[in-house]
Amino acid sequence: MATLPNPLPNLAPSSGLDLPPGSLVDATLDGPWHEPLLWYADGPAAPRDWTALRAAGRRLGLLPVLVNGGSRGQWPEEWDLCPDTTTYPGDHDADEVLAGYWTDYADDEVGEAGQAGDGTERSAGSWPGLAPAPEEAGEDPDEAAAGLAGVITADPDSWLGGARMALVPARRSADIPAAIGWSGPVNHENDVARLCAVLRSWEDRYDARVVVLGFDTMIVSVGRPPTTPEEARALAAEHYAFCPDNIDQSPPYDLDVYAEKHLLDQEVWSFWWD
Repeated sequence: MATLPNPLPNLAPSSGLDLPPGSLVDATLDGPWHEPLLWYADGPAAPRDWTALRAAGRRLGLLPVLVNGGSRGQWPEEWDLCPDTTTYPGDHDADEVLAGYWTDYADDEVGEAGQAGDGTERSAGSWPGLAPAPEEAGEDPDEAAAGLAGVITADPDSWLGGARMALVPARRSADIPAAIGWSGPVNHENDVARLCAVLRSWEDRYDARVVVLGFDTMIVSVGRPPTTPEEARALAAEHYAFCPDNIDQSPPYDLDVYAEKHLLDQEVWSFWWD
């Protein structure tokens, strides 16, 4: 994958980063990588850490993300990272990527799970194409990401309690999963750069930012969410293609309800791959 020069091996006080105790991660599924893939803190993040590390790290080509160990305590060195099989997000087209997933999954899964009002099965049909960007302007995307990170880190008793700050060498937030060779969606896609191409498109259209990564989970802040039912339904097709488990394995297993409850005016998107 094409990347910026990696500043992680040379982190030092002179870099201007005031980092808490933490670890550099080079562990991958196939053994140690030739350079660190990310740095992450040894302890839970505080609400102001995101803003501070983003301001200092961005000058060096480092972007922040919260990492979550989950119920099993699986931190990044146990994530089966696969940078050697990860391509470059810019080499993929979001519309083509999603259309391929839709063809592979939607006709079977949405057709079986979705039902019309009279109880008959509803066919997914052909790929509807990318949804248009919402017409209304939204919150500054970086402020929205910092706000979400602040909410998450302010509640130690939430299911994300204990999330830790990490820094990743990446050009843009959407590239963070590819920069570390994240394998969370491996049962859906074994080259996460293809999903990052979609995240780039969501950055452009919805002011999205990757805020949290876990072993197989992702949480994204949204500065400009859909504000009409029509916008939300159009986007729901993209979410289904991106992460079918969000609908197939989560009640009420209905794409229209997902659009209404999880996308319309929603400033946080969550994904989980089985």
